[in-house]
Amino acid sequence: MASVDIQALNEQILLDSEVITRIRQETAKVIVGQEYMVDRLLLGLLSRGHILLEGLPGLAKTLAINTLAKTISADFSRIQFTPDLLPADIVGTMIYNQAVNDFTVRKGPVFANFVLADEINRAPAKVQSALLEAMQERQVTIGDQTFKLEEPFLVLATQNPIEQEGTYPLPEAQTDRFMLKCTIGYPTREDEIEIMRRNISQGFEKVNAVATTAEIMKARQSVRNIYMDDKIERYIIDIVFATREPEAYRLADLKPLITFGGSPRASINLALAAKAHAFLQRRGYVTPEDVRSVCEDVLRHRIGLSYEAEAENIRQEDIIARVLNVVEVP
Repeated sequence: MASVDIQALNEQILLDSEVITRIRQETAKVIVGQEYMVDRLLLGLLSRGHILLEGLPGLAKTLAINTLAKTISADFSRIQFTPDLLPADIVGTMIYNQAVNDFTVRKGPVFANFVLADEINRAPAKVQSALLEAMQERQVTIGDQTFKLEEPFLVLATQNPIEQEGTYPLPEAQTDRFMLKCTIGYPTREDEIEIMRRNISQGFEKVNAVATTAEIMKARQSVRNIYMDDKIERYIIDIVFATREPEAYRLADLKPLITFGGSPRASINLALAAKAHAFLQRRGYVTPEDVRSVCEDVLRHRIGLSYEAEAENIRQEDIIARVLNVVEVP
């Protein structure tokens, strides 16, 4: 691609990314530190990808999602997942309307731009699966009617680590529909002091809507227009294929540790997330470092571990690190 085109792309992205600067400034009123979590939420927003946040209670997962939704003039709904929740509580149902002597559709909370699925692993698989059609096809079927969901549509889910009691591991079909799975850690000492001060004082500042859905859709289009070289595309494919066929990439020792590798969604989402990462860096082209930065979050929930790997206490992150160390960087 000619350098003049890259220059034009860079200038366009500088303009379109101004909305992200406003969102960051507004979320900082409430969220202290946790830059990684905020960055990943913005990545999902820009690349039309759903996000699963995993972390111990009290790490501001729900607060971060709620705050992000408030910065954008859009519909927001929160679903608290519990063991007694029913699929109809999420998507809606048909109810009898006496006035017209017929059944009419009552839409559920999934009909919103931002859907917070809080503690998604507290509900059994039949309830989690109610989101499958909405997440993939961006539509919901109730009875014999199908309704398109309005864009932007984003499912932002939280879960506590599955070792805790009273939880249900998410099925592979469900987790694969999440673009990113992010593990959230504790804040730094300095950040926690600030968090403590804010919580025991008068409280947090009011968060205002500083962006419109039209601006988000425009930024999304800019992300799609970011230039990705053929070498970067092949690099992404090599990374994903190394999780499926490790022996072909001089990683034969990983073969007994992996039951299944990344799906084609992994390749698509790795490319989209890398473009969104470049957008957040105000760049009109993707570098290998963009791919490496988002690789862990895109792949960690798409690699199946064998009993042997679990016995040896090997995690998905360990396998991804080995793959990135071996696959040749363009």
